[in-house]
Amino acid sequence: MGFSLLEIIIILLIGVGGGIMVGIMGGSGVMVVVPMLTLLLSFPVHIAIGTSLLINIVAALVTSFIYYRHRNLYLKPALWIALGSIVGAQAGSIFADMIPPIGMSNLFGLMLIPMGIVLWVRGVGRTTGGVNNNSNGNGLPVETTKGRLIAVALGLLVGIMCGLFGAGGGGMIFIILIFVLHYPIHLAVGTSSLIMAITALSGTIGYAMQGNIDIYAALIASATTIPAAGLGALVANRVSEKTLGRIIGAVLTLLGIAMIAIQYLAA
Repeated sequence: MGFSLLEIIIILLIGVGGGIMVGIMGGSGVMVVVPMLTLLLSFPVHIAIGTSLLINIVAALVTSFIYYRHRNLYLKPALWIALGSIVGAQAGSIFADMIPPIGMSNLFGLMLIPMGIVLWVRGVGRTTGGVNNNSNGNGLPVETTKGRLIAVALGLLVGIMCGLFGAGGGGMIFIILIFVLHYPIHLAVGTSSLIMAITALSGTIGYAMQGNIDIYAALIASATTIPAAGLGALVANRVSEKTLGRIIGAVLTLLGIAMIAIQYLAA
């Protein structure tokens, strides 16, 4: 698929937005990429989701590497989430192709609204404490059989959401790490980014098998996603989640409303 100069610039800017989302919050860049590809470039929603998953892999790997360098990545207990998410992502990507595009747009819009509200509320109630607080290895989560089973089940749910909506599940994984596996906050952000990359890879394979990925758009966006994700991850530990959560939450809520409204206006 060929792109005009204006379209290339738009894709590059979308890559910046997706990279910043992943780098700062450990959340999925798809929450920015899918709405922008569909609203600004009229991408079919299935292709927008598949393309965003591929972009998400790059952003999540860059982010998780930076958190690893700060000793804020602890994968062992969280691997159980990754196990479930890989299976779920494959199932979700198969079912996604059975849903009409207008249905996918509405479902994705409906998903964005509550996620935006959750980010707003979470941002109000929690602030970061500095990356060095957990770098000495104290307070690491302890594995239990019950925790493993819950992690696999929740990972399966995250994977299905990833396959259906293209969401790498970073925000959901982050919440699971905090409240189920009792991760310190910075370890949770870094670890969720790496799991998100694994989940997004599984979902990408599913969408690629259905022919629902625009490789060229993904490559163009990745040119700005990589530096944006890296910069976002470096800045993340100095920015208040209270302010950041409110901004991102408001943007996601508005994007969700816009996607649903456009579908009805175009009908």
